[in-house]
Amino acid sequence: MSRRTIARAVSLEGIGLHLGAACQLSFRPAKSGAGITFCRTDLPNAPKIGALAENAVLTERRTQLGEDPVSVHTVEHVLAAVIGCGIDDVEVELNAAEPPIMDGSAAPFVDALVAAGVVEQPGEAKYLTLRRAISLTDGDSIYEATPAPDFELNVSIDFPHALIGKQRGCYRVTPDAFARELAAARTFGFVHEVDALRARGLIQGASIDNTIVLDDDGVLGSPLRWPDEFVRHKALDCVGDFALAGARVRARVAATKPSHRGTVRLVRAMKEAIAKETTVLEIEDIMRVLPHRYPFLLVDRILEIEDGKRIVGVKNVTINEPFFQGHFPGHPIMPGVLIIEAMAQVGGVLLMGTMPNREDKVVYFTSLNNVKWRRPVKPGDQIRFELELLQVRGMMCKMAGVAKVDGQVVAEAEMGAVVREK
Repeated sequence: MSRRTIARAVSLEGIGLHLGAACQLSFRPAKSGAGITFCRTDLPNAPKIGALAENAVLTERRTQLGEDPVSVHTVEHVLAAVIGCGIDDVEVELNAAEPPIMDGSAAPFVDALVAAGVVEQPGEAKYLTLRRAISLTDGDSIYEATPAPDFELNVSIDFPHALIGKQRGCYRVTPDAFARELAAARTFGFVHEVDALRARGLIQGASIDNTIVLDDDGVLGSPLRWPDEFVRHKALDCVGDFALAGARVRARVAATKPSHRGTVRLVRAMKEAIAKETTVLEIEDIMRVLPHRYPFLLVDRILEIEDGKRIVGVKNVTINEPFFQGHFPGHPIMPGVLIIEAMAQVGGVLLMGTMPNREDKVVYFTSLNNVKWRRPVKPGDQIRFELELLQVRGMMCKMAGVAKVDGQVVAEAEMGAVVREK
């Protein structure tokens, strides 16, 4: 699926929720692969901070990126709007440390992005695809993330207030559903917390115009937009914090009493698990990815995959291979071109493994460079193929591969490939 950015720049202004300073925010188009970045135009050299979990600081009641003074605070509503609109690449310019809170929801940011126009651009969207369940507890926050084809949230909260109590909501995070069910849900707080929070330098810009404020009797100011607006806003915050994955999320997340700190920790745990994950694909799994069949399927097992980075696969060579009948009678040697073909098929699994609608696509290899054969491969050998993705440009890529038998290199090559519709 193509990446998305915005067609033109668009700006909003207001005061920040916690720091209380005036801020002008501008969304600007970004090049393919840039991701979501914040730019502090009020600081020398206008430093940029990537919206990534590794840049997050575990702070109270907000999501902060970067260490002060080169930091941005309370970015969760902005990020939720970007992710909710299905945008991959955008630059967010700020002339202060905190975005404007607007009405306390993500709706004004969604409206601005829609007005700017969401457009596709070259390059493949990046996915964070969970392959096994991950659990995490952070104080009162409890999370369970499981594999799923899309991004789904199941959020539960429990507050000792008559208007809130126990609330639960299940949401599939798509642009339409986000705009309809979550974007307009506002942040909320309690009168009895105001003095203590302001003493700690928080909620300096909060008011009944940008926050649902509750006292013992009910809501001060404007009425609720939904009876369960509270759990909807907690889900909105989760969407914003999941933007720090730096990719479109494919997982079903159950979050009980979620917090910004807990969700950021979960995103980090998911990224770490996927980066370290050793995935074994048996032949049945490989045949669901590759179109090749006997006698031209030359991969028996995938031992390791790091999505978008590298792959390791094996081919078990037996005397029953049909090519040994003629190559050569009495002196069986695996043809060198078939070793490279097997290497290419392993690379094809890397390219096709997480691609949406892969049953409608096929990988064509377009070039071979620096091909070398070091030693012959004979019946009884097991070839281990190790490939690394060097470059991706749209639907085209370059890979470097090496084939080994018993730890010794038997062949190596650099390959160019392109993904096409069948």
